[in-house]
Amino acid sequence: MSKARAHTNIALIKYWGKADQALILPATSSISMTLAAFYTDTAVTFDAALTADTFTLDGKLQAPQAAARVTQFLDLVRQRAGIATFARVQSDNHVPTAAGLASSASAFAALALAASNAAGLELTPTELSRLARRGSGSASRSIFGNMVIWHRGTDDGSSFAEPLPINLKLDLRMIAVVVDDMPKSIGSRVGMQRTVATSPYFPAWVTANEAAASAMQQALTDGDMATVGALTERSAMMMHASTMAANPPFTYLQPVSLALFDYAAELRANGFQVYATADAGPNVKLLTTARDADRVLQQVQGKFNVKAVMSGPGPAARIID
Repeated sequence: MSKARAHTNIALIKYWGKADQALILPATSSISMTLAAFYTDTAVTFDAALTADTFTLDGKLQAPQAAARVTQFLDLVRQRAGIATFARVQSDNHVPTAAGLASSASAFAALALAASNAAGLELTPTELSRLARRGSGSASRSIFGNMVIWHRGTDDGSSFAEPLPINLKLDLRMIAVVVDDMPKSIGSRVGMQRTVATSPYFPAWVTANEAAASAMQQALTDGDMATVGALTERSAMMMHASTMAANPPFTYLQPVSLALFDYAAELRANGFQVYATADAGPNVKLLTTARDADRVLQQVQGKFNVKAVMSGPGPAARIID
């Protein structure tokens, strides 16, 4: 038995679109911030007495159909470890419901670490990242703390995440603003597939976003908050532009989402360091600094009457008692 904790992450340079569906190889590299406040704890026990895998989420035993994705992932671990034993998986999400905080990233990163450790595998962080990627692409980044790059690579061996150096003067905070907590009409996987297959903007997105990943690495090293923020906003807008050009076109953004992007620009004009981003959903995340975070949170909640949660950078995935 082994128990692990992994934290969620939010991409500043976005992951949108796969070059390989089976191996979950991304079309572009991406850069994210691991969040301290939100995490998943997962315990894995390989038990010879079991006749099938079991999966309990937040204290509720999941039906086999709901647990299928976990079993598929455990099969990868069993194959690598040379075992056939079924496992008992118990997972607890410490992530606000429907806040758009990518709980699947922390979930599969925690599962990768706990399952591989319980199976007797001694994987390097790079190997863990590659394994977690097979469960959820963004989980490859949740193996590491703080700022992380996921290299798109060209095959299973070259597509992995690793931590990035960051200038200490960038004391970053992330505020997640809940615009809408209802289920999305178009899931991320379906949305990605449609964009890749039909959007004429997708090739331009790949070229521009890969360049943005390179520029972001330099800005993080330099401690250039203005460039970090500008690249963050632009990557999000380029991603959403690619969905709007798909056939049929679609968007995850709502009027309030766009209003929050505009409000971030208004706050910047008034001296705040704050920049907006949004993933495959209407909820907006605001990248800011420790100096401005509390005031930005108050301003946003006062103007929009929304739920918002704040976090600083989080640690790498780890084994816990």
